[in-house]
Amino acid sequence: IAQDVAALVKKHRGSLSGEHGDGRLRGAQIPFMFGEDIYKLFKEIKGTWDPKGIFNPEKIVDVPPITEGLRYHDKANYPNLNTYFDFSSGGGFLQSVEKCNGSGDCRKSELIGGTMCPTFMATRDEDKSTRARANMLREMMHQSGGKALLNKDVYEVLDLCLSCKACKSECPSNVDMAKFKAEFLQHYYDEHGIPWRSLMVAYLPVIGNKMKYLGAASDWLLNLSVSKKISGMSRERKIPGFRNVSLKKQTRGPVKSAIGKVYFFADEFTRLQEPEIGIKAIALLQFLGYEVLIPKHGISGRTFLSKGLLKKARAEAMNNVHLLSDLVTAETPLIGLEPSTILTFRDEYPDLLKGELKDKALTLSKNALLFEEFFMREVEAGRITKDKFKKANAHILFHGHCQQKSIASTQQTREMLSFPENYSAEEIKSGCCGMAGSFGYEKEHFALSMEIGEMVLFPAVRNAKSDKMIAASGTSCRHHIADGTGKKAVHPVEIMYEALNI
Repeated sequence: IAQDVAALVKKHRGSLSGEHGDGRLRGAQIPFMFGEDIYKLFKEIKGTWDPKGIFNPEKIVDVPPITEGLRYHDKANYPNLNTYFDFSSGGGFLQSVEKCNGSGDCRKSELIGGTMCPTFMATRDEDKSTRARANMLREMMHQSGGKALLNKDVYEVLDLCLSCKACKSECPSNVDMAKFKAEFLQHYYDEHGIPWRSLMVAYLPVIGNKMKYLGAASDWLLNLSVSKKISGMSRERKIPGFRNVSLKKQTRGPVKSAIGKVYFFADEFTRLQEPEIGIKAIALLQFLGYEVLIPKHGISGRTFLSKGLLKKARAEAMNNVHLLSDLVTAETPLIGLEPSTILTFRDEYPDLLKGELKDKALTLSKNALLFEEFFMREVEAGRITKDKFKKANAHILFHGHCQQKSIASTQQTREMLSFPENYSAEEIKSGCCGMAGSFGYEKEHFALSMEIGEMVLFPAVRNAKSDKMIAASGTSCRHHIADGTGKKAVHPVEIMYEALNI
């Protein structure tokens, strides 16, 4: 192809170089493009000024064939790994990692915008970029095959990946480093065991179900110095406790005059840590005329996914698909408040399951909606109207959740918050807040999480005028904003609840 292109370009008196130089890729065509006499002059000039070949060796002259130095070659035997996630759409695990072409889009600064890659934005260190993680994983896979997934050096490079999912949508090759990291961790744990803190975070919903009976005392217990020392959490971070509130009791049961029926996903964070937001969401939907039901379901598995416990995450996915696939439809969708939990139905579940369950998960994923996605869908259908809301002036500044930006969109959040008359919403041009689940709580990651917050988010919140409300969908995002700025951020649903024309 290269030779044919060169011949075609030369026929039309063109240049192969364009605005670029003739490096390894096009250098081999220089004798053909310029002719042997001119090429000899090139060699003489380079030899005169650089007789030892120190500067740019094998460029312009004496360029090796483009088939040399390739990672892949005909006789290579690359590992076909048994993975927990389904990587077949990318040709397998290694081939999916190979999708990183080194373009360096993950090396942008916060001034350029977007979310990828928060750790590089904060540190400017190459080894903190998505590209470096892909390179490390790929290189070790080439050297040692599946044993790379047991390598401590790879573990340390992947440790600072926040699993924000931004690379999945912002990388030109859609490299999903969060998925690679979770896959790596499960294999690594199979060999080396699971660290105590990872177990504790992964099983947080199970722990919360026990501690919720302590009520406010759970806050005190979790924030004791000895508790943080045992758990490896930062002393400078306030850890939220658990509450014993039944969201099911907030639903009214069947409603004959309802304009529609929805299933509410009582995720583990809303149910155990911020039930007041769930109560307002249910009341808001009921006031707007919807019958709200909380079906039998399990936890989302988000905490297991965040710590790489894919076996447990798969079990939760299977359970939820079994329980919900026959209930949830386009007419009766599943609605969630915490983006990281409801979006597991759309992102991870289909890749964790196989066969008939995978097909059911794919169908279910189409009808698992963020609250604001459902709200704006109903607005467009004419079933939610402005007369249900007050006409008071309100200005909202909101921070978009990372996974929402990657898997869904923050557009519906902005539209919902601007829906009541005289309401206006503006999204902060911030990337990841720096929390990423438990990352910002962990003592060795606390400082970096604050650095990430200080790039754009914290200054924007601090500089916001006093009449502006601050909103954020993610539970950990709201806690981070409070810790970093001293200002309270509320869930968008709380703003809409307060705007009701009751």
